[in-house]
Amino acid sequence: MAPVTVFDEYRSLLFSVAYRLLGSAADAEDAVQDTWLRWSAADRSQVADPKAYLVRIVSNLAMDRLRSARHETYVGPWLPEPVLTTGETPDVAPALLLVLENLTPLERAVFVLKEAFAFTYQEIADAMDRTPEAVRQAAHRAREHVRENRPRFPADRDRQRAVTERFFAAAAGGDINTLMELLAPDVALWTDGGGKVRQAMRPVTGAARVAAWLAGVGGRPYEGVQIDQMSAVVAELNGSPGLVISGAGRVLGTITLDLDAQGRVTAILNTANPDKLASVQAGVVRQL
Repeated sequence: MAPVTVFDEYRSLLFSVAYRLLGSAADAEDAVQDTWLRWSAADRSQVADPKAYLVRIVSNLAMDRLRSARHETYVGPWLPEPVLTTGETPDVAPALLLVLENLTPLERAVFVLKEAFAFTYQEIADAMDRTPEAVRQAAHRAREHVRENRPRFPADRDRQRAVTERFFAAAAGGDINTLMELLAPDVALWTDGGGKVRQAMRPVTGAARVAAWLAGVGGRPYEGVQIDQMSAVVAELNGSPGLVISGAGRVLGTITLDLDAQGRVTAILNTANPDKLASVQAGVVRQL
């Protein structure tokens, strides 16, 4: 089989692995491209399992990026880059990807390959040049961290969509009472402007503070765009309903919500850094 044909067969898988590891569509595309360069230069006659070989390359390239100080100089909170998706993929929810940022590169790679792609410990050990026991220990640490920081609740897409729609209507209309009904007491609001647009420079926490912040910004022009020029649509973002906010011919931001078991909003992730909105602006829909 020709090298391009083999690589193209696994291109989507490689992007899916890299995106879960990096939380950035742009960085994931770069990792996939670098994987292609290594694949095209390799002696493929010695490759018994192309899938495992390519996943090993892209995983290690992504881990190298994770080890670099990629967020140390970032202005304000860093959030994963949103992507338009098709189909249910709860393991790419921005809130989960944000939790994964606190894992070591090895723990994150092991968690992603095991939980999202059902690789065996032996397969992961071979890819990571580790022993199966070391991989098991990394997987245990990763699962414990995720469990402590983001308990999993049954996904209810209809409820997610309904809450998202109510949330936007209340925020846009400055309806603090409805916001207080929707928000969990310990809700956290994260806004990522990357220092390029006006956003909160640190997380806003607590229902009263978050509701006041949302009501305050909901009725004001944003980056030169008047309120009557803005619109919002519910779209599939990272595997579940989210908001894409547009105005003056461009995407201004996205909002995704994390809900608890009672359907209350526990986390609000607002990405407004223009550099992170290119994929959504272009309308690229991904199967992750």
